Parts: sequence; structure tokens; C-alpha cells
Amino acid sequence: MLDRLRAIVGAGNVLAGADAASHSRDWTGSYTWSPLAVVRPGTTQEVAAVMRLAHEARVPVVPVGGNTGLVGGTKAPGQLMLSLERLNRIRALKPEARVVVAEAGVVLARLHDAAADHGLLLPLWFGARGSAMLGGALSTNAGGSNVLRYGSTRGLCLGLEVVLPDGRVLNLMQELHKDNSGYALKDLFIGAEGTLGLITAATMKLVPAPRAHATATLAAPSLAAALTLLNRLQEVTGGLVEAYEFMPGGYMDRLAQLRPDLGQPFAERHEVTILVELGATAPRDAEPRPDGAIPVVDLLEETLAAMMDEGAVLDAVVARTEAQRAAMWARREAAAELALTRGPLVDTDVCVPLDRVQDFLHRMPLRLAALDAGATDLTVAHLGDGNLHYTVFPSTATPELLDAIRSAIEDVVAELDGSFSAEHGIGLSKLASMRRRKDPLVLEMMQAVKSAFDPLNLMNPGKVLPQNPEETRP
Repeated sequence: MLDRLRAIVGAGNVLAGADAASHSRDWTGSYTWSPLAVVRPGTTQEVAAVMRLAHEARVPVVPVGGNTGLVGGTKAPGQLMLSLERLNRIRALKPEARVVVAEAGVVLARLHDAAADHGLLLPLWFGARGSAMLGGALSTNAGGSNVLRYGSTRGLCLGLEVVLPDGRVLNLMQELHKDNSGYALKDLFIGAEGTLGLITAATMKLVPAPRAHATATLAAPSLAAALTLLNRLQEVTGGLVEAYEFMPGGYMDRLAQLRPDLGQPFAERHEVTILVELGATAPRDAEPRPDGAIPVVDLLEETLAAMMDEGAVLDAVVARTEAQRAAMWARREAAAELALTRGPLVDTDVCVPLDRVQDFLHRMPLRLAALDAGATDLTVAHLGDGNLHYTVFPSTATPELLDAIRSAIEDVVAELDGSFSAEHGIGLSKLASMRRRKDPLVLEMMQAVKSAFDPLNLMNPGKVLPQNPEETRP
């Protein structure tokens, strides 16, 4: 098997034994394994040849990109890992059509830089953009900070190239904004975490890059007031709000403890701290006036000042330099570091309606205290789309307690008509949640789709769809 793989991709691109050690754990360290081998094809044709060989030999295949996932989606014990790292070409960037055609192994930050050279933006933006790859973002339908304005990955993708489990290449690489000619097969692969086929390339939408940003950190008396401010900003700016990030008092406390170098925005502690950013593309909003003032920044400042007079904002600081803006974002993007520097933990990324975020934050501590009086929690949220990253640090690491906590979180989310998974995917860590919370008929239909594309269950087996209880554990 290994010799045949070497013949396809070259001896240096098949890693086994000790050479595969870097591909034997996930980013969080929660999952470890020993793969059969790691193969690194450099073209779609090589991917297809590898998939044909694996299909013939009945060897399971686990795709891996930047390996920045948080749910165990790349665990591959005794299985063949197919790395996207050499599929890293930007095939075309079309400024007039505002699309980029790129292979799945292109790191997001590189796409950002390439689009910026043409005054454009790929609005897929999150903390791991310096290592996360396009294929992984598509496979998990990644979100990030800009979903509020631009939508998640699925909404940004126009076309896909996918290698099916038997090695056939499915060409869905169109650049159309409208196509009603049958089933939208493209959308099945986005968010499927490599369980239906292997994404090798995609056509992605680009948008005009903001000519100016207006960024501020503010304190609000409540989440209800913060949502009022969000709606006011959307109205007065014509929808220019790109990010609206919520950092509760507990988050700011942990930030002060673990990253004092990042500083605190205010001398006084507040329960509701918001990072807001507007992005202006129109010259009338972005070009400096004779006195150097930038209209969109002035508009943000004026709106905040008016709401301070109304009592809807308690304090605010507006970034006047790029360094100040970067410092504000550094506090928000430290979230993963703050959550993963201690254990045990239960890490979730739930979503509830915007006006029910406060309900979640009220109910969940009560449920948690009833289960584990010694537990603590940490929250940070994309408030503009209702996505909370809610992490619990239980007092003990017994599997029964961890599962009970996760189940309690699911209960609260279900009561609020939310989802137990917003943007990180299912992988292994949420299989129990899928079993408990998804409608059995929905799971049946999902399994039917899986069986249609991958009847031998060779593509990332055991992920996304629940099978047996042991597969839910690290």
C-alpha cells in the first residue's frame, strides 16, 4: 500500500511511523492516534489516484488541512490521512467578477493578502486564519467574526471541486450566483467534515475591502441595551457593522489574569463589554476630511455619545490608530488561549436567537451549579449572530460529569430554540449531542446521504453521524 502511494505522490510525500508524529494529535491535544500513513498529494489528479487506491484496498481516508479543528474531526487511528498542504495554488483571482478560485490547501491569510492586492476581501475571518486552510473552513462551514455582515462559509462559496470516495472527480466549479438546475450538491459537501468526499478546490466570493474601519470597545448596562445599540448602528450606517463581539465580565477577569500584557479597556469592571467594528467602502464614509477626521469613525463616536446620554452605553473608547484597533482585537482573539490553558473542560459553540442570549447566560449557571458546585465557566460570543463559545471547567474529569454538563447545556439551548453546534463542526466530540438532540428522521436522512456518496464508509468514518457510544470519547 505504501509503495503504491509513493508511486503516486513521490516517496517524500508519504509519511509513516515517526515521520507522521506531527499528524498524530489534534490542535487541542484532546485526541491522539497513530495513522497508517500521511499522504500529501500535489494535484487533484493525485488525490483521485490516492482515493482510487484506498477504495480498492478498503482503507479509510481522513482529510486534514491546517488541523486547527476543536472537535476531533481529524482523528485517524490506523487510517490514511490525506493532507491538503500541497494543494496550495490560487488558480485564478478575477477582480471584475469578484471571485477567487483556490485549492483547498491555501491558508486563509494568503487568500486575504491576495484579495487585498486588488482592493478586495474574502470575508472569512477568525483567529486561526494564519494556519487554517480553505478546505477545512469549507468542510466545517466555518463562521468567524464577520458572519453578521457577510454570512458563513457556505454563503461565500459559489463552486466546488470534490474527489469522491471512489476517486471520481465531481466538477461543481461554477462561478454563478444563480443556478436552479436541480439539487444543490455543492451545499452537501460544505459542513460535511470530509465524510462525503474530499474538497480539492473552491470558487469563493470576494467583496470590496473596507477603505476605513471604525472600531470601538464599549461597556453596556445589559445585553438588551447592547442589542439596541447594534440595531441603532445598523440603521444609522446602512448595515456597515462587520463585527459585534461580546466579552462578559468573567472573560475580562480571566484576560487580566492570564494576559495582563493585553491590558483592559476601562478602569472600571463591566459585565457587558462589546467590541464593535464598522467597515466603510464608500469614499463619502471613508475618505478623511480636511481636518483629518474619518466620517465613519465620527459617526460611530457620535452614535455612542448619544447612547451614553441615554444611558444605553456606560463607557466607550474609539480606536484612533491601527495599533489601538489591533489591541482591541487581540483581547477578543485571545479567547482560545484563555479557554485551553486549563483543564478539564467542556468546550461548546452554541447558537441561540439574538434576543435570548441573556436567557442562556442566566439559566446556564443555575444548571451548572446544580451539577457541580465547584465548576466555573467562561463565555465569549459573536453577539451579532447569537453564537456563544461557552466553556465549562468542571471540578473533576469523570466522563459521567462531563457528559452531564454537556447534556445540560444542550437542554438550555433546546429550551431557547437554539443549536448545540454553530461553527466548529461535529467531529467526534459532539456525536453524543447528535444522538440525543437531532430528530431521528433527520439522522436517517443524513445517513441516507452518507450511504449514497460513500457506501463503503471510507470517508472520515465515525465522524458527524453517531454510531456507537465509544466513538464520542477521546
